[in-house]
Amino acid sequence: MHYRNVLSLVKGFAASTLLAMTSLGAAPALADDGNQPLALISMLTPETSLPLASIENALVVHEVRTAPAIARAVDLTTPPDDLWIRLRNGFAMTNLNDDLVLYYQQWYQNRPDAMRRMVERSRPYLHYIVEELEARGMPTEIALLPMVESAFNPMAYSRAHASGLWQFIPATGKRFNLEQTWWQDQRRDIVASTDAALEYLQTIYEMHGDWHLALASYNWGEGSVKRAIEKNIARGLPTDYESLTMPTETRHYVPKLQALKNIFNNAALMTALGLPEIINRPYFATVETSRPMDVKTAARMANMSVDEFLALNPSHNRPVIRAETPVVIPAGKLATFQDNLEKHDEPLTKWQAYTLKSGEKIEQIAARFGITLAELKQANGLSGKARLRSGSTVLVPAGKGANSVESISDESHPPQIVEPEPTVKKVANSKTGKQSAKHSKSATSSSKTRVASKSSKNVSSKSAKKAAGSTKTVSTATKSKVAKSGDGRRS
Repeated sequence: MHYRNVLSLVKGFAASTLLAMTSLGAAPALADDGNQPLALISMLTPETSLPLASIENALVVHEVRTAPAIARAVDLTTPPDDLWIRLRNGFAMTNLNDDLVLYYQQWYQNRPDAMRRMVERSRPYLHYIVEELEARGMPTEIALLPMVESAFNPMAYSRAHASGLWQFIPATGKRFNLEQTWWQDQRRDIVASTDAALEYLQTIYEMHGDWHLALASYNWGEGSVKRAIEKNIARGLPTDYESLTMPTETRHYVPKLQALKNIFNNAALMTALGLPEIINRPYFATVETSRPMDVKTAARMANMSVDEFLALNPSHNRPVIRAETPVVIPAGKLATFQDNLEKHDEPLTKWQAYTLKSGEKIEQIAARFGITLAELKQANGLSGKARLRSGSTVLVPAGKGANSVESISDESHPPQIVEPEPTVKKVANSKTGKQSAKHSKSATSSSKTRVASKSSKNVSSKSAKKAAGSTKTVSTATKSKVAKSGDGRRS
């Protein structure tokens, strides 16, 4: 213990000595009158305090900078609140950069109002499409494809009979199990058509191994793109999208998508164009009902207008939704819809099925069930002066003599239109036949007269008749030869 105390004293003395030696260099600066020993003593004496000015001169100020903040990595596992950010994070296609892309980008930018309307139309559908693309590991640029195809109008219909957001033609729709019946056309169904479109795009991507060729196949047909590739291979030419010979529409198809990608990939440009934000959360949910339901009733159950309901359920062709058919409801109104449905004890549809008997006309049916002819035709998709065959089944307001809507199955016969009978031709009789014969004879004689008059300028009336007869013979022979040879020359 004594040894430790001695050692502590030695260490303390050494430290004091070292401090004194260090302070000798600073003593001249601290002394006011040049008396260095006094300055040294003043430093060693704790009771003695230096003037404030001397302390400020003696201390050197060193700036201590704040440590730089560590850059945080982007956590892709946490979904952003803005759907556009999520969309950009999934862009994976190779970019095109050519004059067509620049042209269409400028074209879209010059139409900000149309762009805003298109984005607003996409609001109910875009989140679902992005989620489906991510689940399949597909590039999220494809979520912008309905802007090229239909401007996000689920009721869009082309001259080639393509329908819906993804513009399926009937044959391709059937190939991917999109139901097209009297009741509904699933090419317009938001969920079913999206699933079919993504399956189709994935299939043709696996065929070509290139997304640009897959998109060209979606527009032009995979068989056409395959033949174009084979032609380039035979000629020793490249087989990428830009090197293939294709129709103008297909040539402009991918640049349109690239132009939209460039716009939505630029947040500052989107702000300049006034494009609205879309929240990154599900917009709708689906629910099935065990009973048939009117479209108007379903909309009322969800506290929606009929137009809002049809924007989410555009596939229905009739005013009635069949049982076990998925109904799309906004996510925020799903609980309201289910509560109202449970409390509703009355029938959910005011329509029933009626099968036409032999000889019945649609006008008689409309009068029988207290509905106007126009309303009956609209409910059944009829137009013009259509006549229905007996055995056809139509929707009518509920009443006596009608069956439940559930009785109409896929095997039932929906309205089968019969072409109006050509009544004018049936009236023809022997009298009209004689009259037509007289007209034809008079027409022939008048033509004979004209030919004769041309041929009888320098001959007598008798020779004119002969000339007319010979002219008739020649013209008959000429007609038979022209009809046979088809070259239009006389012999």
